[in-house]
Amino acid sequence: MREDIPQRLKTQVQMEENDTDPTEQVPCANDSGPEDHTQDHAPLNYVGIEAVLDQMRRKAMKTGFEFNIMVVGQSGLGKSTLMNTLFKSKVSRKSCTPDYEEKIQKTVHLQSVSHVIEEKGVKMKLTVIDTPGFGDQINNDNCWEPIVKYINEQYEKYLREELSINRKRRIPDTRVHCCVYFLPPTGHCLRPIDIEFMKRLGEIVSIVPVIAKADTLTIEERQEFRKKIQHDLQANEIRVYPQKEYDEDAEDRILNDKIREKIPFAVVGTDREHQVNGNKVLGRKTKWGIVEVENVAHCEFTNFRDLLIRSHLQDLKDVTHNIHYETYRVRKLNDSNVNGLGLSCLSITTGEIVL
Repeated sequence: MREDIPQRLKTQVQMEENDTDPTEQVPCANDSGPEDHTQDHAPLNYVGIEAVLDQMRRKAMKTGFEFNIMVVGQSGLGKSTLMNTLFKSKVSRKSCTPDYEEKIQKTVHLQSVSHVIEEKGVKMKLTVIDTPGFGDQINNDNCWEPIVKYINEQYEKYLREELSINRKRRIPDTRVHCCVYFLPPTGHCLRPIDIEFMKRLGEIVSIVPVIAKADTLTIEERQEFRKKIQHDLQANEIRVYPQKEYDEDAEDRILNDKIREKIPFAVVGTDREHQVNGNKVLGRKTKWGIVEVENVAHCEFTNFRDLLIRSHLQDLKDVTHNIHYETYRVRKLNDSNVNGLGLSCLSITTGEIVL
């Protein structure tokens, strides 16, 4: 792995006290030129409501935000490499563990690693949850249960903080915002374990399936494989992100329809740079050429990256909070009322509601 790739991970990040971003001048409603809306020169019809966007931006840059992503798939599908490629940093558990040795786990054992990534003054706490041991056994019955348990535990932790009398001003968010499910490039239909996992997990977390190591398939094989997977997803009523019922308007529907046509994304991951026509590119070198990771003609990594980071990251968090977590919260509170506990049953020592 090349050491000259820029690292943007910082164990401790301090935000600058002074915001260096210039404030954009707002054009007057009756004039095409820029206008300085100060107290002395503001037109009579100017209120200044738009300034709330700058306020929100400054506050978000100071506090930062959290994003928790889970990767699931059998060993050898390039999960760690794809995460490193996605965030252009060594963020995977394998990359962060000195003298890491790959071992096949006897059971599914979830492990997470967190980083603080900063880009242009924006700070993000990224947590990558790995699931070593998933799908690696001869008998993979119920191998999804530890994953379901982990996701629900994070909902439970958030709920207890939310219902606490002396709760924190900002509740730490460890809920899984996205689960990337890696499909082996077999070219066949979905396996029973794929169907069972996505069917169960699709009800509690946003799943984004990808075809791993897509450079092992030809373009025609990828298209045929995608059609088979899409047919299996529909036939088994498997919910993958983005779901049609969550489209807020026609604009969202048009954008998400284009994304749904490409799911599962055929992706390739690497952290090695190569020279192509005088330019440095991320790619995998083969005997017949270089597979460029960020070239849409070679794979769909850029579509995958844009979905997770550039266009739908906030929506993934919103769906987690407003749909999946809300479903869990309502169920738990209803169960507590049915059991006669209600919301008045408090823990004397912790001041928390006991569910």
